[in-house]
Amino acid sequence: MAPRRSYIVSVDVGSTLVRSHVYDGEGRVRGSCQAELSPLYPEPGRVELDPEALWRCFVDVVKGAVRDSGVQMRHVAGLGISTQRATFTTWDRWTGEPFHNFITWQDLRAAELVRSWNQSCTMKAVHGVMKVLYFLTRQKRFQAASLVVFNAQHVTFRLVWVLQHYSQVCKAVQENRCCFGTIDTWLLFKLTKGAVHATDYSNASSTGIFDSYQMCWSSFLCSLVSLPLSILPTVQDTGHNFGSTDATIFGTSLPIMCVVADQQAAMFGECCFDTGDVKITMGTGTFIDINTGSKPHTSVAGLYPLVGWKIGPDVVYLAEGNSADTGTAIKWAQQLELFSDVKETETMANSVEDSDGVCFVPSFSGLQAPLNDPMACASFMGLKPSSTKNHLVRAILESVAFRNKQLYDIMLRETRIPITRIRADGGVSTNNFIMQITANLLGKKVERSSHFDMSSMGAAFIAGLVVGFWKSLGDLKRLHQSEQVFVPQVERRLYTPVLQGWEKAVHRSMHWYSKDLTKRSAGLRMAPLGDQQ
Repeated sequence: MAPRRSYIVSVDVGSTLVRSHVYDGEGRVRGSCQAELSPLYPEPGRVELDPEALWRCFVDVVKGAVRDSGVQMRHVAGLGISTQRATFTTWDRWTGEPFHNFITWQDLRAAELVRSWNQSCTMKAVHGVMKVLYFLTRQKRFQAASLVVFNAQHVTFRLVWVLQHYSQVCKAVQENRCCFGTIDTWLLFKLTKGAVHATDYSNASSTGIFDSYQMCWSSFLCSLVSLPLSILPTVQDTGHNFGSTDATIFGTSLPIMCVVADQQAAMFGECCFDTGDVKITMGTGTFIDINTGSKPHTSVAGLYPLVGWKIGPDVVYLAEGNSADTGTAIKWAQQLELFSDVKETETMANSVEDSDGVCFVPSFSGLQAPLNDPMACASFMGLKPSSTKNHLVRAILESVAFRNKQLYDIMLRETRIPITRIRADGGVSTNNFIMQITANLLGKKVERSSHFDMSSMGAAFIAGLVVGFWKSLGDLKRLHQSEQVFVPQVERRLYTPVLQGWEKAVHRSMHWYSKDLTKRSAGLRMAPLGDQQ
């Protein structure tokens, strides 16, 4: 008699941790295991991961989580995989050997290439043509193309850089044996012993080379920047039978039923299934996503249109804004010995009535939407002899909430979608001070999830739906639990003076750096707080 497959295994590959959990039918964690990833910094501004080290971590945490749960591998109904986005490598289709390390989403090697392209006559011509096409057709995808600017966090120009600098990759492209893939694609290739070269819509839409309106790789963009379409993986549904793991890896074959990008996975894990649902993940950076329903959002201010997930015929789109230096700023303050334990920050911030006029701008990696200035610097302003450690810590924590409000406001203004619920997760969301000020500033209650790894849960939920472990989104909603709900306690207008001061500080921090973005590479060398991109 065949064993009853009663569990889902999910793996979340983050920036510094790989975590695996075993879930039962009630969505409870039955076993867990994690392993640390050590980023590599071969040169200033470059951030990489060793593919083989990542692979070993992946295999070890799956085995460790199943062992911790007390169940057997043969009892696993499906495997779900959530990964950090826009971190990629290329490898030999015949041998499976990577041509180079993973180049992570934090890597700045292509920053100057991005800058020159954004300022080029070619881009101005593209914008002009697309504006005309939009005027003639009123198709949103042409409007989006008329507004697009390249970003160093996207894959596009880091992959262009690879093709310009690694001759072995170019040779492999010419011989049709080069595979490109983000972490999920490479893991699928390894898990199936080379049988599957694929990704899903959520990961593809996060690369910057995918057309979320046409739901395919952008042949126009690839042609524009000379990226070969032949190296790109097949794009499948987020919930899909990607095949089974080779039996030699885990002792039995595990059905791979989901691969999904980490922020989209967290959105799904938070059960933000309805148009107007908002998810705030505060980890290494802050990522605010809003469910825009069945249509992608075209943004003027720099919100990014993403495919949230595709399961069967249903496609859900998100609009996303991010602030890159949330956990990074708190970890930096800890290294300066403003506090010894992150848990102290809440008490320190509450010990003073205000920040005494001190403002902190969290922009070690520039400012993202809605200001979109990669040359902005991180800074303290308004320091005076009366400023204490407590004032400085409060200013840092306030800056996280202020950026949340900035992103939330532009989301409201652009999408014009009524907000139905707001849920928060990630390592920094455990700070009650940040959570309460965020609720006050947004004027809405904010729910904090009881589960600490929502990306993993989201991947498990999707995999479980595909194998019939859960029958509907309604089943998943019943499983979701909030650990605490933060209700607005102070009127938003009372924050106006301090917000105006902070916004003044932000604008004075802009346009600080010259073209050489690698001056800030030291900021990328710090271990992040929390683990979601």
